[in-house]
Amino acid sequence: MKHKSKTMQINNYYGFGRIILTLLLAMCLRIAPLPNPLADINPDWVLLALIYWSLAIPERVGIFHAWTFGLLTDVLTGRMIGQYALAYSLVIYICLKLHKRLRQFPIIQQGLFIFFCLLLSQLLLFLIKNVQHPAQLHASFWFPVFSGTLCWPLVYTVLRFVRLTRRTK
Repeated sequence: MKHKSKTMQINNYYGFGRIILTLLLAMCLRIAPLPNPLADINPDWVLLALIYWSLAIPERVGIFHAWTFGLLTDVLTGRMIGQYALAYSLVIYICLKLHKRLRQFPIIQQGLFIFFCLLLSQLLLFLIKNVQHPAQLHASFWFPVFSGTLCWPLVYTVLRFVRLTRRTK
């Protein structure tokens, strides 16, 4: 009985390490220097990874993780502290409320939900930026939303593989 308990603790430790590692990799992709046309369409990898983990393992990844990685993203991108933290926390709250329904949907319908999550995040960031100093909504505003939606099947597949390789629960 004690042996199983110790094995579960080790698996939980490695599983949580994988989650953190994938989120750190997503942060690296978020700030990776890309050529100008590609930089405009770079999706919010951190939010996509947080959405996946909150849908797959809602009892282990939640609003605290969204807030923490949002603050780290604020620091990495040089934005006002709290912008990404607020946007990520709100999106992950919605994901946690709907996770039981969303896991039943095919990946295409999940993509529609992802579109609205990314759009909500972008709108919040735009509104916060607009409060600081008035800004106009450009066409480039939509690019990360569309590219993130198109990347969702890839993110889902890769992170599912990472989660199931050693049965992270």
